[in-house]
Amino acid sequence: MKILMVLTSHDQLGDTGKKTGFWLEEFAAPYYVFVDAGAQVTLASPKGGQPPLDPKSDVEDAQTDATRRFRDDPLAQQALANTIKLGEVDAEGFDALFYPGGHGPLWDLAEDRQSVALIHGFYRDNRPVAAVCHAPAVFKHAVDEAGEPLVKGKRVTGFSNSEEDGVELTDIVPFLVEDMLKEKGGNYSKGDDWQEYICTDGLLVTGQNPASSEACAKALLGMLS
Repeated sequence: MKILMVLTSHDQLGDTGKKTGFWLEEFAAPYYVFVDAGAQVTLASPKGGQPPLDPKSDVEDAQTDATRRFRDDPLAQQALANTIKLGEVDAEGFDALFYPGGHGPLWDLAEDRQSVALIHGFYRDNRPVAAVCHAPAVFKHAVDEAGEPLVKGKRVTGFSNSEEDGVELTDIVPFLVEDMLKEKGGNYSKGDDWQEYICTDGLLVTGQNPASSEACAKALLGMLS
């Protein structure tokens, strides 16, 4: 079983002068769900190399068992520091595709043609695709074989407008994940803010927030078993 995880390469939080990137929990928890299930995990990003870590996800009160395990895992740290460039990824042989969130994907992966092509390839080859928190942004330009938005008519979730308000970035981000999914015709739903909530529909798995990352990964695995 081979799983491809694609992380953001974007590190600027709009024009604030602050840093962003991927959210550590949303990488670490799924990574260990996959590794512990015996999967071979490959990491990629648009620019390759070390993806930028959102500094807010590295503070003490954001830590979980998975993030602490990652900090004690030099092999995982080495893998993360050496992600493959997205344009050099050969999608053949992978069984599933997973996107961790963080605010970074709103700027790069949402608009990345190679990422969109990757999603199209997996989906049309009947291989599942999962995205958690802000990462459902990657479906912004993804379409089905009829040219309709990939999320149209499908049960989906992602970082909610109320959660974005809660972190006071509504006016900073280029778009709101909840609004975009609705505009694309997705059947968007959400749970309580900051609580675990996922949606599955066909080959798509989406998670609402960091608390949903492990469940999102387990649901993806369930599609492969």
